[in-house]
Amino acid sequence: MKKYEVIIAEQAEQDLRGIYEYIVQELLSPENAVGQLNRLEAAINKLNTFPESHRLYEEEPWHSRNLRVFPVDSFLIFYIPDNTEMTVTIIRVIYEGKNIKEQLNRFTKYME
Repeated sequence: MKKYEVIIAEQAEQDLRGIYEYIVQELLSPENAVGQLNRLEAAINKLNTFPESHRLYEEEPWHSRNLRVFPVDSFLIFYIPDNTEMTVTIIRVIYEGKNIKEQLNRFTKYME
């Protein structure tokens, strides 16, 4: 079975750093921060096989661009699989309580 290369876009890297820093600095729980990042990274790394198994995001223009989403704990991971290049690009990792549409629209460079 062929494996996809998982690429984490700069904005998704910033999202992950922000999640870690929030848990450490605001919740004062470095152990939980490490555990949360480990769970997110493990889920992301599993996308190297069968990346199209998660649902398409329903909002346009993202839906027609094959943006997919799945939950991990209280976060949503947004990514785009490319079957031609055999890559999966993680574009955002967003807390599910935020305005998702607004958060996605803040990062459109990848999609242009």
